[in-house]
Amino acid sequence: MQSGRSCLAIILAAGEGTRMKSLRPKVLHEVAGRSLLGHAIASVSAAGADAIVIVIGPDRPEVAAEAKALLPAAEIAIQQERRGTAHAVLAAREALARGYDDVLVAFADTPLLRPETYQAMRAELAKGSQIAALGFEARDPTGYGRFVIEGGALKAIVEHKDASEAERAITLCNAGLMALEGRDALAILDAIGNANAQNEYYLTDAVAVARGKGLKTVALTAPESEVQGVNDRAQLASVEAEFQRRKRLEVMANGATLIAPETVFFSHDTRIGRDVLIEPNVVFGPGVSVADEAVIHAFSHLEGAEVGPQASVGPYGRLRPGAKLGRKVRIGNFVEIKAADLGEGVKVNHLTYVGDASVGPNSNIGAGTITCNYDGFLKSRTTIGAGAFVGSNSSLVAPVTIGDGAYIGSGSVITRDVPADALAIGRGRQVEREGWARNFRAEAQEMKKNAAKTKD
Repeated sequence: MQSGRSCLAIILAAGEGTRMKSLRPKVLHEVAGRSLLGHAIASVSAAGADAIVIVIGPDRPEVAAEAKALLPAAEIAIQQERRGTAHAVLAAREALARGYDDVLVAFADTPLLRPETYQAMRAELAKGSQIAALGFEARDPTGYGRFVIEGGALKAIVEHKDASEAERAITLCNAGLMALEGRDALAILDAIGNANAQNEYYLTDAVAVARGKGLKTVALTAPESEVQGVNDRAQLASVEAEFQRRKRLEVMANGATLIAPETVFFSHDTRIGRDVLIEPNVVFGPGVSVADEAVIHAFSHLEGAEVGPQASVGPYGRLRPGAKLGRKVRIGNFVEIKAADLGEGVKVNHLTYVGDASVGPNSNIGAGTITCNYDGFLKSRTTIGAGAFVGSNSSLVAPVTIGDGAYIGSGSVITRDVPADALAIGRGRQVEREGWARNFRAEAQEMKKNAAKTKD
């Protein structure tokens, strides 16, 4: 809440997004592992919204489901006909009538708006404006509505199709987002007409309506990169690039080193500690935290994982959901960890899969080891005690427990529990047959020669 003022946020998510060429609604496409709608909800929530209404089109239950999954308290309003942005906002009439101090109008396909920008708009309402509209200086204003400023105040927002030549020369353009003083919002919206080229009810006309009532209107500006929307795949990629640029700067400002920042990709919720070193070509999926002084080597992929202090991952490390690495754990090249807890000082250095497992402190898992956790129907767990040594090329068939300090001989298939400090070897006895290889080669060559004669 800002200065004791209540706030209603209305997020417009009814656009069809046909230019996306997708079976999914546009607002469910993702940037940094979060839907466009999710970004909008997160931002207005952080700006202090007390209630959020998502306006969707008819027959879009998947959008409503996403909204409820992200924010169970979200209200859903249906815009039955697409008759313009003001008409869409009025789909939330019931919420508007409850009398919030501030009303924020946001768009689900504009995911990069910072909470601070929404808060700045609310601050203008607190200072006495009835409408605060957000604009930007456009490199190419073609197609955008124009802000007409008179005497330092926002006089009108004119859509490109309705603009005069003089108005089209204006480069201060409408970003679409607006804040309205709650007591006047319904009266302003109800007074908007549809006498325009599109025969629609434009939210932008709220400015002219408010001015006609003698109310105060103000324009704020944001960088063009912050207000860019998504209508096609190219714009989706552009928004992703801007998010990643911001996140990389944030991570470095907070004390981590990125050797080649442009090659590292973060999720919206990635948490990176101080003095972390991230080498080139690393991807962070959702749900990753990396503690202080850890190293993430090149070409690693992490998702749903916790990396402890001073741990090391990669190169070519793969951490899947549920991977939890303790202090000074070493995960080497071509190692995959899934749903496994690794205690302090554990080493898993080469070509190994550890899934559905617990590994005690200071254990060593040799190259080529596999925890065989799935029998085709159920998954079972492997437990490895502290200080255990698992030799290379071993298969641990779950459910199985390896005791503290136990030693597994290389090449073993372990199907039974191993007591603490015991040696377990589960492999066939080696047999040598003198001269076998020489005789085999001679026989094989003779067979090959005879086969060639038969073919001729």
